[in-house]
Amino acid sequence: MSMREQRQSNSQPCIMQPRKDIQVPSERCCPSAQIYMLKMGKIDPECILSGIMSVNGKKVLHMDRNSYYGGESASITPLEDLYKRFNIPGSPPESMGRGRDWNVDLIPKFLMANGQLVKMLLYTEVTRYLDFKVTEGSFVYKGGKIYKVPSTEAEALASSLMGLFEKRRFRKFLVYVANFDENDPRTFEGVDPKKTTMRDVYKKFDLGQDVIDFTGHALALYRTDDYLDQPCQETINRIKLYSESLARYGKSPYLYPLYGLGELPQGFARLSAIYGGTYMLNKPIEEIVIENGKVVGVKSEGEIARCKQLICDPSYVPDRVTKVGLVIRVICILNHPIKNTNDANSCQIIIPQNQVNRKSDIYVCMISSAHNVAAQGKYVAIASTTVETSDPEREIKPALDLLEPIEQKFVSISDMFAPTDLGTESQIFISRTYDATTHFETTCDDIKDIYKRMMGSEFDFEEMKRKKNDIYGEEEQQ
Repeated sequence: MSMREQRQSNSQPCIMQPRKDIQVPSERCCPSAQIYMLKMGKIDPECILSGIMSVNGKKVLHMDRNSYYGGESASITPLEDLYKRFNIPGSPPESMGRGRDWNVDLIPKFLMANGQLVKMLLYTEVTRYLDFKVTEGSFVYKGGKIYKVPSTEAEALASSLMGLFEKRRFRKFLVYVANFDENDPRTFEGVDPKKTTMRDVYKKFDLGQDVIDFTGHALALYRTDDYLDQPCQETINRIKLYSESLARYGKSPYLYPLYGLGELPQGFARLSAIYGGTYMLNKPIEEIVIENGKVVGVKSEGEIARCKQLICDPSYVPDRVTKVGLVIRVICILNHPIKNTNDANSCQIIIPQNQVNRKSDIYVCMISSAHNVAAQGKYVAIASTTVETSDPEREIKPALDLLEPIEQKFVSISDMFAPTDLGTESQIFISRTYDATTHFETTCDDIKDIYKRMMGSEFDFEEMKRKKNDIYGEEEQQ
């Protein structure tokens, strides 16, 4: 029975239960473990890396102190549990439908159709356990209204986001980006990709501030304007990624799994198990054992599992991380699609920082019963942004105004952490906290960074594919 069928046949949340029959490997039974992984959360760097490292031939023991895949990024079902988590008095009203029809991701993120996480899913074949649905639209905020993000020549000419002359200039810019090839100097048109700033590229095409805003933030997906004074190659490649992702399915460049993101960790757990990895939940972590400044094991319930490397999230090593900010997220239950989105069942809205006089963008991610994450006719919209003042809820208001009327709100404000220990000496590799973005690209950047620090080489999708072929043979991989 597939995970999807389990969800339909069982009113209880479909989570991986802790293995009662396995004890933490002790020094006697696991002396040669190459890597030992701590894990807290759902679809996060630790979870993905456990699968990748298993494919790479590492012995992986993946543990979580929780009895479920959860923590800050859990999927909550039934709806009654969401009310309890946020201390909302009473039970959900009858108008919300059956509680078990809800599966609310606390930190929802879309997958770019041609992005890094989708490639990881494809190369590891985790996709065999999942079904995805294309998000119906990508929108950008301007002057209090939202507009579809134009990313093709045809959309640029039809968009009401720009005037006639601006459309023509933007169209020329998109043609330039589409033809750009970093390996073919003939496509540069006087631009040096490694020296010319993106600000100068915009000047070359005489693009106005509003166009620069949605290009940098809704197409290239930057969170701030720092990229403007950096070499343009990265930005051009980001815009190409957006266009290539859009071209795959047409409606938008984003995908979202049916039944929510809770399906993803189970897929990676199966992948790791195929390659000999072990997943264990509900295992308290008593101590990370350090000798001569280097991790040598983890103690749980009186036993020590020996290891050479350790991956964990910031909550396990508070003395090795630093707080880098706050993020506010507001989960909103709606009984209607968001206005001016052509009644889309799912969409992303980006509010560029300059449109609301901020230093960082505001994001809205909306999914619905079409994704089997809400009762019929209901919508779940999550607004998020990096906190910049002492009044976070006022900062998020421009996004909430787009969602009115709202049936119920659930507000959370979370710390963001980054590692101060890069693991060079200690061999402890710590992931970053989720940021405010509504896509997985920044998370994948973190995964590749951890991989490089651990393995001493860049993450290579083709190399992973070759390793799989060595084990299973090319015919079985097709």
